[in-house]
Amino acid sequence: MSRVVLAMSGGVDSSVAANLLLEQGHEVVGVFMRHGKESASACDLDDPAANPLLPLLQNRADHKQGCCSASDAEDARKVADKLSIPFYALNLQKDFSRIIDYFVDEYTIGRTPNPCVMCNNWIKFGRLFDYADSIGAEFVATGHYARLLQDPQDQIRLARGIDGTKDQAYVLFGIEREYLSRMLLPVGGYPKTKIREMAAKISLRVADKKDSQEICFVTSGHHGDFVRQRRGAIDLSGEIITTDGTVVGQHSGIENYTIGQRKGLGVALGTPHYVVKIDRDSRQVVLGSHDELGQQSLLADRLNWLVSPEPKKAFRCQAQIRYNSAAQDATASICEIDGEHLLQVEFDKPVHGIAPGQAVVCFDGEMVIGGGWIR
Repeated sequence: MSRVVLAMSGGVDSSVAANLLLEQGHEVVGVFMRHGKESASACDLDDPAANPLLPLLQNRADHKQGCCSASDAEDARKVADKLSIPFYALNLQKDFSRIIDYFVDEYTIGRTPNPCVMCNNWIKFGRLFDYADSIGAEFVATGHYARLLQDPQDQIRLARGIDGTKDQAYVLFGIEREYLSRMLLPVGGYPKTKIREMAAKISLRVADKKDSQEICFVTSGHHGDFVRQRRGAIDLSGEIITTDGTVVGQHSGIENYTIGQRKGLGVALGTPHYVVKIDRDSRQVVLGSHDELGQQSLLADRLNWLVSPEPKKAFRCQAQIRYNSAAQDATASICEIDGEHLLQVEFDKPVHGIAPGQAVVCFDGEMVIGGGWIR
């Protein structure tokens, strides 16, 4: 069959993906992406000449490296050993610094970043394709819960995974359209429970490993602390106000807040309140009721389309504003403002929690049309 570069995280999804690809007859090259802070010797090649396939890669990951722990690397290596596939670790610290800078910059200006989407765009389906080309691999594969289907016009389309509780098509909207024909998503056609069953059946030690829930490089789980450590001496503290302008408290930094947030506001108002606005200039965090949180339209920039031809006129769709939110019926159209082409989405009903900095992704049923970044 074909040579395939598979991103292996040490989790059950990419591990089962490796076995599925082997069963399909592919030649699989497992790659673990290291993108945290280096330990003293973790990124040194024992003998670069011994790895003709991977001139940019290191042999093993034996030390903790920030977001990519030694245990994850070891899990991935043991799976690769069990399946008898080559396994290497790619040092992407320099590339991944771009993701961290983006993350810090967005929170610093009162926006809510989505580093997972950017990682897919820039690294998993960016750098890995560069590497695949360097070793003559035809495909890049991951353990994402999404599918690639052929539409009636014979286009390869990105579609939702079978398991609606794990579907990750939303976070893949920003990949380049021409890569679709070179992607493999082996687990997207199965429910998560089946993937775990497969892992147990072939005695993979990661069969019961828990899914990662946190941002991979924010190891403490507190993104505000992470941002403060890296933003320098910029003062982002300010007032907490309600929508009528009443000052109800003070906050230590706008990076601690996101649109739609209800918990951890730092004030008690007696009734449920949500963050409805974050003003970078005044550094004010504005709280309002659930009704005040609702919006019926949005604008998005930096558009990416996974269909050809790209939309030129208004179209009906289901628009999703966050990874963990349900898509809502809407009408989308392309407009031009100050010479920039933007996506305008008008929802049939008010949607709660539209956050600047997050992605809006348009679907036609299970198929991804495209999307952009909420302004």
